[in-house]
Amino acid sequence: MADYKELYLKLFQASEEAIKLLIAAQQACEELYINPPEMELKILPSPSETESTEMGHPF
Repeated sequence: MADYKELYLKLFQASEEAIKLLIAAQQACEELYINPPEMELKILPSPSETESTEMGHPF
């Protein structure tokens, strides 16, 4: 006969581990949302500037 107490405890422990994993992932995402990594902003030339430069026009 199956030891239902052992089966229950094994399933309960696995559920607890899954919940802890989800909580840790949520906390990590919240931390990234609150303190996002610094992003480097880069100003790109407008399409008209790029076209005039490529054609040899100074304007």
